[in-house]
Amino acid sequence: MGFFSHFMGGLTQKNEASLPEKAILIDVRTHAEYVSGHIDGAMHVPLDRVSHDVHRVAPDKAAAVILYCRSGARSGHALALMRQMGYHNVHNGGGVGALAMKLGKNIQKG
Repeated sequence: MGFFSHFMGGLTQKNEASLPEKAILIDVRTHAEYVSGHIDGAMHVPLDRVSHDVHRVAPDKAAAVILYCRSGARSGHALALMRQMGYHNVHNGGGVGALAMKLGKNIQKG
């Protein structure tokens, strides 16, 4: 796996297809981006707060977690942080629009 692939959390067609069906969804975008439209049921933990606040929405480090942002870059960074924190079932879902379509979920504003 190359540097870019490692940073992006290894997000490939294969990994994307293997996202867990039941997982905690975490949006790591800014507050303004989150309220402008997020996946229904997603929790909000901005990237700059992941190391401080993610334990509040994902207390079990073995629970399945899918992170997303606008393009997959910030969620890739959040994935690396969470792995350093001991989370081992965390996935980079990529961008909000594509992930919502893949999961069959609506985008909710507010």
